Amino acid sequence: MSRQRLDPRTPLSELHVHLGAAVTPAIMWGIAHAQGIRLPTKDYWAFRDLITVGRRRRGFQAYLDLFHWTELIQSSPIAVERSVYEVIGGAYRRNDVTRLELRFNPMKRNRGGEQDLDHIIAAAVRGMDRAVLEYPQVRAGLIFCLDRGFTPALNEIIAAKAIAWRSRGVVGIDIAGPMDDAFRFSDYTQVYAECRRAGLGLTVHAGETGGADEVRQALEALEPDRIGHGVRSAEDPTVLAMLRERGTVLEVCPSSNLNTGVLANVGEIRRVIRALIDHGVRFAVSTDGPEMLRSYLRDELGLLMRNEILSLDEVRHVIEAAEEATFLDRAPVVERSRSRAPIRVGVGS
Repeated sequence: MSRQRLDPRTPLSELHVHLGAAVTPAIMWGIAHAQGIRLPTKDYWAFRDLITVGRRRRGFQAYLDLFHWTELIQSSPIAVERSVYEVIGGAYRRNDVTRLELRFNPMKRNRGGEQDLDHIIAAAVRGMDRAVLEYPQVRAGLIFCLDRGFTPALNEIIAAKAIAWRSRGVVGIDIAGPMDDAFRFSDYTQVYAECRRAGLGLTVHAGETGGADEVRQALEALEPDRIGHGVRSAEDPTVLAMLRERGTVLEVCPSSNLNTGVLANVGEIRRVIRALIDHGVRFAVSTDGPEMLRSYLRDELGLLMRNEILSLDEVRHVIEAAEEATFLDRAPVVERSRSRAPIRVGVGS
């Protein structure tokens, strides 16, 4: 077993974190009660089990089901602001994460249109502003998630909001959600092209529950800068070659893939990671949802070193790859926008 250790004060970059999976249960408990949300239990420990995986493997759909409660609890401007603030500050205090890209679907936080979408977005920006003012070492940005289950019209609204809020800290777009037979990456070619022209970074979930061919389709239709997860790419050398030639960076989340059964065991993680390295595919390591999975970024890197999947030097290269792949330099981010310019809200959802 490897005795190599990463310096605990090495600054880290986290590129793939979902807001609904990144707030500590204690904070979520407080937010829920402050809003008068009726929870299915009055016991805190049962609530914690409700929104985290613990040591249980749940499978992919069961993992997604956990977001029902976290998204409901976060469905107000006050809740979103507090959540974003807590995630950014907590990541720095716990793991010295100095670059953080936090993704969420704002349309899943406005109670089906009951609340104005721009108020939800403005709240997220306020939470981010507060966090980086308190922790000036940190740079942060927001990624808006389109959803496979949404109509193209709804997803186009989210993309338009990302462009509109680009100057206030929105740095990219993503497509997430479970597989849907009606979904086609090709339906979003123009949306992604428009976001690219606006200076946003482009990522997309692919190659998680879908196979290597899903990654190929995403690459050809959307030309993203990064792929969320993408681990099934290792099944096809042709897809690995496409990733290498295009310079696309994979956002690999080991514990998440283990928990959902996307990868069966540590041996599968080793097979995938070594295939990426052998084929020259760049990748960063992330948590996906540190509080929901109870695994933080240093835990993920430690898992890879402890099981001798990556050497210490290779981990350092992975950390560098994350720094280089960040979207934070593509748009004015929170660190650069601390003026008192008013935030425009109420444009409509």
